[in-house]
Amino acid sequence: MNHQYNKTITACFIGYIVQAVVNNFVPLLFLTFQRTYNIPLSQITLLVTFNFGVQLLVDLLSIGFVDRIGYRASMVIAHLFSAAGLILLTFLPELLPSPFAGILISVMVYAIGGGLLEVLVSPVVEACPSENKEKAMSMLHSFYCWGHVGVVLLSTIFFHFFGIQNWKMMALIWAVVPLCNAFAFTKVPIASLIKEGETGLQLKELFGLKIFWILLIMMICAGASEQAVSQWASTFAEKGLGISKTAGDLAGPMAFAIFMGTSRAFYGKYGDRIHLDHFMIYSCCLCILAYLGISLLPIPQLSLLACAVCGLSVGIMWPGTFSKASAALPNGGTAMFAMLALGGDVGCSAGPTLVGMVSNALHDNLKMGVLAGIIFPVLLLLGIFLCSKLSTRSSL
Repeated sequence: MNHQYNKTITACFIGYIVQAVVNNFVPLLFLTFQRTYNIPLSQITLLVTFNFGVQLLVDLLSIGFVDRIGYRASMVIAHLFSAAGLILLTFLPELLPSPFAGILISVMVYAIGGGLLEVLVSPVVEACPSENKEKAMSMLHSFYCWGHVGVVLLSTIFFHFFGIQNWKMMALIWAVVPLCNAFAFTKVPIASLIKEGETGLQLKELFGLKIFWILLIMMICAGASEQAVSQWASTFAEKGLGISKTAGDLAGPMAFAIFMGTSRAFYGKYGDRIHLDHFMIYSCCLCILAYLGISLLPIPQLSLLACAVCGLSVGIMWPGTFSKASAALPNGGTAMFAMLALGGDVGCSAGPTLVGMVSNALHDNLKMGVLAGIIFPVLLLLGIFLCSKLSTRSSL
């Protein structure tokens, strides 16, 4: 990689930490919001759906304006919106007649930033000159995991020593990260995603390509495979082991995030020695085994261990699909990355939803819900083989 782009890569790594902050900080405050503002828990839980719903909308709308205003301006705007949402959260609920409306507006503002980051960060890294883009992409996505771990750990430590009542100070501390990174993106070099003299594919052109639809389904399955277990891991830990919510979060989602980050960092370090398709195939097989372990093992501790193994197995799915898309459709441009981000977000919502629906239908049997979710890694595995088959045909 050209030395001048090292700062760009670092800024992108921090960009994914920012996205981890906007997605994972507010859920730590749900019960605090309920107690402080007398908001029903049913309304509070809508915040997660609303956050990802706004991000989905931004994924779609970004196709129309990112190329017009440029990646640098879009990156700065994304970080400023992320910071603004966190800052608004500290005073808007008290300022408005309805505290919930204040929280909702704050979430909407930072969700715009989070959605933009999801569309922008991967293509900026993809555009940077490097010898092995798959390694860079995997290392990049590991920083979302480390960001998730850091948000939970550092916030929990802060609340322990200074009290949960001082959560606004923690929100302002986290807001400093996107503010500083917004400034960084005004300075770092940003390479063009499309070669000079060429244009990125339009949506109509993308939709006419078989390989794009396979990649989009793979992206949906990558998000679903990841979140179907991650979102329910805490509940698994609490119910199976009879431990507290805090301990459940540490034993479930935290362990999942650490293993997922480890998988991505491993490929980010050694990816030049490992064929991406092989790594993804083995990961899908391990994911299927993990789903079977979570669902069918009779000992709760072993099921929880299978949750952690699932984190290890899904690590490469999201960044690996991005890398495969970049290699298969080098002129995909902003439209391709935006649609893949959209697909990933759809999967992140669909996976936990399917698990929840099946669990409810079977009298809250969470294990059978997870077993139904095994369809996602199976379809992703099929997608890898179909992609390879289409790539082989086109090269003949």
